[in-house]
Amino acid sequence: MTPDELRQLVDTGLVDTVVVAFTDHYGRLMGKRFDAEFFVEEALDHGTHGCNYLLTVDMEMEPVPGYRFANWELGYGDFHLVPDLTTLRWAGWTERAALVLCDLVNDRTDSGADRRGDDSDRGAAVDHEPVRPGPRSMLAVQVDRLAQHGLTAMAGSELEFFLYNDSYRQSFDKGYDDLTPAGYYIEDYHLLQGGRVEPYVGSARRALRRSDIPVENSKGEWGRGQHELNIRFADVMTMADRHTIMKHGLKELADQMGLAVTFMAKPLTAEAGSSCHLHLSLWHDDDTGGRNAFAGGGGERSDLFRWFLGGWMANVHDFMPFYAPTINSYKRFADLSWAPTRIAWSQDNRTAGFRVVGSGSSLRIECRIPGADCNPYLAYTAALASGLHGIEQRTDPPPIFVGDVYQGADLPRVPDTLAQAVDGLRSSEVARAALGEDVVEHYAHFYDVEVAAFNQSVTDWERQRYFERI
Repeated sequence: MTPDELRQLVDTGLVDTVVVAFTDHYGRLMGKRFDAEFFVEEALDHGTHGCNYLLTVDMEMEPVPGYRFANWELGYGDFHLVPDLTTLRWAGWTERAALVLCDLVNDRTDSGADRRGDDSDRGAAVDHEPVRPGPRSMLAVQVDRLAQHGLTAMAGSELEFFLYNDSYRQSFDKGYDDLTPAGYYIEDYHLLQGGRVEPYVGSARRALRRSDIPVENSKGEWGRGQHELNIRFADVMTMADRHTIMKHGLKELADQMGLAVTFMAKPLTAEAGSSCHLHLSLWHDDDTGGRNAFAGGGGERSDLFRWFLGGWMANVHDFMPFYAPTINSYKRFADLSWAPTRIAWSQDNRTAGFRVVGSGSSLRIECRIPGADCNPYLAYTAALASGLHGIEQRTDPPPIFVGDVYQGADLPRVPDTLAQAVDGLRSSEVARAALGEDVVEHYAHFYDVEVAAFNQSVTDWERQRYFERI
């Protein structure tokens, strides 16, 4: 909706709440719920503020020491939430509510050095500059880099999830164990089982459509209670926005209906993992209204296709935590599981980490590495930064792989653990050049904290294995 449309809806009482939101590192929506009249009068043009500790907290919302961006020593000040009014829309899963996504902007004029009384630039913030570690800010930088080449990225996220008949509170009280999946057999493309969950999945499709997120279809997936809901492709920033809103909306809708959905990459050992396949193509910005830059003459693939694919593949290890951000992410990478375990490309081959599909204007690269737990802004940032490096260095991909990639013993593998992936990010010159030293150190610390939290925890697996028999 436009700002004028919002004002009219507020005046007539059809909207009484505006959700003002941004994503943290995990991809969770953070923000405030505004009285709609106050939002229109005060925040529509000027935005609002939030504590900058939100980019330094762990999953439990505890502020974590060791960040240069914000810390106890600097006092955890505010950053500015600036509404991107192109994202203003209905929150279609709830009543009388609109939603707008925000960019994070520094609005301090003093620096950490001034407050510390020394000449350190640690914690410095430039007035009205984007918050560099903000996920949406990071993607915007790569979009701008792409535009300097006269290119636009079009993208699509295929997001999978598991649906359970237990509510979130029931799931919590049960320790997220012994939950009842919404299906009781593998239901990939199975319309009978799909009909059984239509009260929820159908409601989700309609809620997304009301939220100005065009839906293509929904289907059962390979796990019990697992589903996929596909939304229409768009430019990469719009797609990341849609992905984020979809994920949040599906959770709120499930909560309202006494159900639970999870976007964990691997919620159960015996079930399939949940992916987020990324589809990307590059388009020329020219007088023709745009044309697919991956498509060459005579039905061939272009040099840009080769170089972008070559860079994306060559730099998987440099950006792996952005595709697989949690300890659980790496449990998904198992042979014969539909999740890729090796870095190879192939034509319409679901065993490959990079699957090439379509032709002509529909030619695109599908990266099957990210899980459903990825933050889309970070995953797309990684993809564009990698592909741009390939274009700038004219990096050719390895030869196309034909056959079962799981059997490709000599192919490079994806990292086995988050700890390995963080080492790759921290040591990457490509990532540091594309994102900046400060951003790489910020995220390496963030993922280090996640690894340390897991390493210090005792798991059910350990008790079952060692309690009596060790």
